[in-house]
Parts: sequence; structure tokens; C-alpha cells
Amino acid sequence: MRSHCAEGGGVLRGRARLGELAQRPRILKYRALSSCRRVSGSPIVRQPVLFVGDGAILLGSDVEFGWRTSTSFYAGYCHLEASTPESVIEIGDDAQINNNACIKSGGPGIRIGARALIGSEVTIYDSDFHDLRADRRRGGQPCMAAVELAENVFVGDRVLILKGVRIGANSVIGAGSVVSSSIPACVIAAGNPARVIREIPEGAEDQAIARVNGL
Repeated sequence: MRSHCAEGGGVLRGRARLGELAQRPRILKYRALSSCRRVSGSPIVRQPVLFVGDGAILLGSDVEFGWRTSTSFYAGYCHLEASTPESVIEIGDDAQINNNACIKSGGPGIRIGARALIGSEVTIYDSDFHDLRADRRRGGQPCMAAVELAENVFVGDRVLILKGVRIGANSVIGAGSVVSSSIPACVIAAGNPARVIREIPEGAEDQAIARVNGL
């Protein structure tokens, strides 16, 4: 007689398999809709990803997109756009990008370091995309500056990272933050605008990540 645990495990595996089958057509659709011809790498794609633009999108080994148990897994998609021929989006080895992330470069470039964790609905821009002067807002020259997230950075859900920002290695950005200026290494930062709340003691990054939701 089969145990209830064995039966329960079978049900969970069946649901996971059904979820994979449901996602597969969506992944293929967004792959067909992608227009960027300069994408390198073979990411692990769990949620659909749209790659667009005339620039380059460079993906390291074992980069992951999507997480089944996070919000909007079956309804949304990740958007990566290197708008101009000079634009470069680079994502390092073993980085994980959660559902509905939007990473858009207008020229200077966006670099995400190895083993970074990017939460759901995170947005990263390296440009204002419009001139801020009212009379030049259409057709003017937007302000732009490169964005860099160093290795092991953890960015919480719904964070907005703006042009010119550099986030140092091992730092944590609290959920819902707006990051408009650079953040040093090995700290926890949060808020709008994001400010350093405290340092992460050497060797204590894991405990800090576990506590980030209690900020």
C-alpha cells in the first residue's frame, strides 16, 4: 500500500510537470518575438524572456530567468532591451533573475555580476530616455550613465535602479527601494531614495539576506 507521503510527492511532481508544459508555449512565443540578434549564452529559462534592441546581451553560464513559486510566474515575462547598437547588457555566471524583471540599456550599459540575486519586478535603467527639459522632451538628449551591480548583490522585489548607480559586492537592497546613487560593498540599503542602513559584518552575508524582510 502506497504511503500518503509518496502519493503527495507524486501529485507535486505532476503539478510541476503540468506547469512546465503550460509555460513551454509561452517561452517559445517570446523567443519568436525577440528581435535582438546579438544575444550570447544559453540561460535557464523558466519564465518567458523577451530580448530586444540593436545592442548586445551577454549572458554567463547558468544564468536563470523566472521562479515558479514567485508572483506572476505564469502571467508575466522578463524584458531585456539593449536599445542602441552601442548598448550592452551583461549578466554574470550563476545570476538569478526573478519574474517580470525589466533591464533596459539606452547606451552606456548595464552589468550584473556573478551570483547576483534579482527579485521579482525589479527595473534597471541606464538612461532617462527623455530630455528632462520640457521643450526638448521629445527629440532631445537624455542623461545616461552606466549601471553596475557587483558580484553577490541581492536586490529585493520591486526595486528600481537608475542610471549611474554602482552597487558594491555582497550588498543587499531592500524591497521597494529606489536606488538613485551608488551603494558601497557589504551593506544593507533601503528606502526612497535608498540609503545605507547598516553594514554586513564579514562572513555574515547569509544572515543579512535572511533578515532583509524585517527591515
